[in-house]
Amino acid sequence: MYYYVSGTVAHVEPYLAVIDCGGVGYACRTTAYTLSQIKKGDKVKLFTYLSVREDAMDLYGFAGREELKLFQQLISVSGVGPKAALAILSSSAPTDLAMSIITGDEKSLTRAPGVGKRIAQRIILELKDKLAKGQTVSGSGESVAGPAVTIIPQNKLSEASAALAVLGYSQAEINVALKGIDIEGQSLEQVIRLALKNMVK
Repeated sequence: MYYYVSGTVAHVEPYLAVIDCGGVGYACRTTAYTLSQIKKGDKVKLFTYLSVREDAMDLYGFAGREELKLFQQLISVSGVGPKAALAILSSSAPTDLAMSIITGDEKSLTRAPGVGKRIAQRIILELKDKLAKGQTVSGSGESVAGPAVTIIPQNKLSEASAALAVLGYSQAEINVALKGIDIEGQSLEQVIRLALKNMVK
């Protein structure tokens, strides 16, 4: 329903940013990572996800599309609700979280409050399985068919491609974003960050 909200940051508190859009304040539940990039009075655009339940409607907002896509991936996992997804995303940057999922790093995931080993294992297994079957997550949280992506990190290029796939990008988008980057001359994290910059050009 809402793709993004664009306006002035009217108020911030832990896990919440209120964005004034034409005199209407939109309360966007968000992560520590997004809050670290904005402050009161800033003009911002937050990419959003609307959660509708019988007893509540909550709007979630993120500074970047990659963080929103990871949020959608996380809440598609059985047993992971929006609150847990925010906690997980608040524990590390989106690219670092993507690499934790790719490499099966349970310890990184369990750093988030309320996330135990079992949930961490489920996140890794379910997200890898979706990617292996060529699925991404739609705005409604449902799985939809997409280009098949095999998560078998063999070198820096394949690891970077896999991390970007976790963030929801198609293989075609990934190929274009990685084109022209000095893969061997950069660290894996630098390659991913440069690719993400290319995505938004």
